[in-house]
Amino acid sequence: MEIRKIAEAAKKVSYKLTSISTDVKNRTLLKAAELIDAKRDIIKAENEKDLKAAEEKGLSKAMIDRLLLNEKRIKGMIDVLHDVAKMEDPVGSVIKMWKRPNGIKIGKMRVPLGVVGIIYESRPNVTVEAASLCIKSSNAIILKGGKEAINSNRVLVNILKEAAESEGFPPEAIQFVDTTDRSVVKEMVQLDEFIDVIIPRGGEGLIRFVAENSRIPVIKHYKGVCHVFVDKFADLEKAWNICFNAKVQRPGVCNAMETMLVHREIADGFMPEMIDRFKKAGVELRGCERSRAYDPEYIKEATEEDWYAEYLDLILAVKIVDSLEEAIEHINTYGSHHSDAIVTENYTNGMKFLNDVDSAAVYINASTRFTDGNVFGLGAEMGISTDKIHVRGPMGLEDLTIPKYIIFGDGQIRE
Repeated sequence: MEIRKIAEAAKKVSYKLTSISTDVKNRTLLKAAELIDAKRDIIKAENEKDLKAAEEKGLSKAMIDRLLLNEKRIKGMIDVLHDVAKMEDPVGSVIKMWKRPNGIKIGKMRVPLGVVGIIYESRPNVTVEAASLCIKSSNAIILKGGKEAINSNRVLVNILKEAAESEGFPPEAIQFVDTTDRSVVKEMVQLDEFIDVIIPRGGEGLIRFVAENSRIPVIKHYKGVCHVFVDKFADLEKAWNICFNAKVQRPGVCNAMETMLVHREIADGFMPEMIDRFKKAGVELRGCERSRAYDPEYIKEATEEDWYAEYLDLILAVKIVDSLEEAIEHINTYGSHHSDAIVTENYTNGMKFLNDVDSAAVYINASTRFTDGNVFGLGAEMGISTDKIHVRGPMGLEDLTIPKYIIFGDGQIRE
């Protein structure tokens, strides 16, 4: 497979995409939804190949869960396609317009980024989410999934291409790197003459490799070391439910809680019940000395590495802190600036946390599991950016466009 030819084809077609009507784009998305619905048995059969290979390789339950395409997730992909089709097309929208003293009118209009390369691991539903957003935003896309999902990704891309060809959207705008050879990634991120932006979405190793080797601008969708801080003014029932959901509901995703911080003044009332709930759910706890005192046999001793860890599994680091300020400092020091929450009934503490925690998404009295483009009403997401350039947080439809200046004159020349 020659990645250069793929990138060159994507670049060539990208210039034609701004003239594709919203109607064609929407019909393509809806046709893809129809085909996924009709071919769900084929999708599940291909997905089963990936699941079997993952089990044979001994991947964790959390990683296998990320690979799974069951009825619920197939419905989720169909829903995403419908949701994106319903959204307003950002391409060509004029953000603002102003008039200069010489009569020239200057404005800003949204246009596509061009060619988007996404390098991702595990979750095959990312294929549909990313492609749907690029179709609607008139971007060409190059999809490079992980080898663990090669069969699932391939069948989904074929369906998307079939839908595009059926409805008049150029299928060449949906490119798939159909290989399990990892070396192609290094070559791909060097092709700055064809690819406009690279979005790496996966483990820490992948993100670092892409960031260090790319000649193309990178929007990093980095690991999620997410925290929930149980303040001394927390409602205990809310705190138990939020912490349990943030860790247990789906531990193998980037917005799951990895460290739980508890104010020392509420620890006696909070910790015993919380430990009991985690025990029943099979969560391994790794705690500081003070948290271990509540159940020294069950709670393992946490190391410095645990505070930085993204477990993506039923493992949780726990620390008891003396103050709101200590909690904020811990999050800003050890977190990945992804999603962090405070449970509190104190308005002042909640607002201080909101202002001082340097993360893409900051919550008061809600689970970090809500950080998701679809849940935020963005239709879908390319991922969750932890960068501070161009976009931060869930990267949705509008974020795949960029303003360009448009100028209207009537013969003016500069003196």
